[in-house]
Amino acid sequence: MNAKTTRKPSVKTIAIACQGGGSHTAFSAGVLQAILRNLDPARYRIQGLSGTSGGALCAAIAWYGLLQGKPEHGAEMLESFWQEMSSRELPDAISNHFLVWLQRGSAYLALPEVSPYHLPNTGQDYLASILKRHIGFARLPHLITATSPRLLVGAVEVLSGKFTVFNSHHRELEKRITPEALLASAAIPELFRAVPIGKGIYWDGLFSENPPVRSFLAGSQGKDAKPDEIWVIQINPDQRTTEPTLNSDITDRRNELAGNLSLKQELFFVDQTNQWIAKGWLNAEHFKHVEVRHIPLRLELDYPSKLDRRPSFIESLLTEGRREGLAFLKGLK
Repeated sequence: MNAKTTRKPSVKTIAIACQGGGSHTAFSAGVLQAILRNLDPARYRIQGLSGTSGGALCAAIAWYGLLQGKPEHGAEMLESFWQEMSSRELPDAISNHFLVWLQRGSAYLALPEVSPYHLPNTGQDYLASILKRHIGFARLPHLITATSPRLLVGAVEVLSGKFTVFNSHHRELEKRITPEALLASAAIPELFRAVPIGKGIYWDGLFSENPPVRSFLAGSQGKDAKPDEIWVIQINPDQRTTEPTLNSDITDRRNELAGNLSLKQELFFVDQTNQWIAKGWLNAEHFKHVEVRHIPLRLELDYPSKLDRRPSFIESLLTEGRREGLAFLKGLK
């Protein structure tokens, strides 16, 4: 009697790329919570994460949970992070409301422009303190191994204009993941000062790779080091249903298109490589087809709401992210 053998399906490796977008990236946190809590380890393994601006902060917290072998803890820390980011105290709530109101009224009011260099650096300092409470940066060298998930964080060097990707496994210490690297990726020029790291000063990664994608595939690493799939958590919508005619609507749409420009360039690299592989033009051992999937924020939101940190608004985005994340996982074949 011949024994029947069943072939186990191989575990697919995935990289999760988190687009930037201010408070809207609370949606990304909700999606990551759903993935961390419900991903089937018999089918998928997270090989890397990347992010820009708020997306980088979410990706970093999820990554830290994975480094510890505690994905559920990463999901809990994402919740805690956004609770602390919410404007819960009265002075912060008032200033947040005023900032959003100013942004929405900028099309109708002549408002003075104030450089962040003329203001106290309290916002950036507060963000740094929250990050340090949620990520044990001193522990990272002991947790990161050659086989650990990678974290890629996008930023731009202000003076040279060079796109920079901070990498958890980079050979240069100043290009690894630090509080400064995450602050640099989130340094919106109108709100925060540029962040000095080594010999450079860095601004928001929205000007570079939003988020880093091709870095998962570029270089000379073999097939096994590259993900089978890339899941993009997309904040800025590709499409709108109506033509923007008001100044505020035009500003909103321009911001969305600008935010998607670098993402489309990153994904074009993947799509072009996939096409060349299918045509037989790329047959070297280190090339492979990589599937790209999207998890989009479907709510139609204006640009000023990217600055809105009201607890109710943040919670609604977290809830929407968890809902979309679960729907995405259930739809996987």
